[in-house]
Amino acid sequence: MAGHMHTLDARQQLSIDINTAWTFLSRPENLKIITPPSMGFDITSAGYDRPIYPGMMIAYNVKAVAGIPMEWITEITHVQAPYSFVDEQRIGPYSLWHHEHELREIPGGVEMTDRISYKVPLGPVGTLLNALFIRRRLESIFAYRRRKMDMLFPPREAGD
Repeated sequence: MAGHMHTLDARQQLSIDINTAWTFLSRPENLKIITPPSMGFDITSAGYDRPIYPGMMIAYNVKAVAGIPMEWITEITHVQAPYSFVDEQRIGPYSLWHHEHELREIPGGVEMTDRISYKVPLGPVGTLLNALFIRRRLESIFAYRRRKMDMLFPPREAGD
């Protein structure tokens, strides 16, 4: 039986222009900077030190489940610079992982939206694991990412 589709939306406003945001977010090596250290995130594929493009495959080592290291491979499937890109899991812990990254110009900066659609394996057991653990873990990863982006690109003070 197919697992239930889950979605997670994370949204953040940054006091930078869209090109600065795109330049940072479209470089795979920057993903390590905004990923919690506890995930042991390391890119293992070659050629990741350039901007993303459709068809780009990126391999990682990551501690996704219970601190167990595993390989995760994603493909960049869509790129519309400097507004959006999509990465999809090809090998990894999820039955399905589709992550839309969207940038939108707003007064004083840019709004960054992450929209993740995912399915957990193991049928009803996976649904229970999502409720107990997986969703909270994803939310904590994106909370870390939000804090890290605010540190890297501090909000402007009034009058700046």
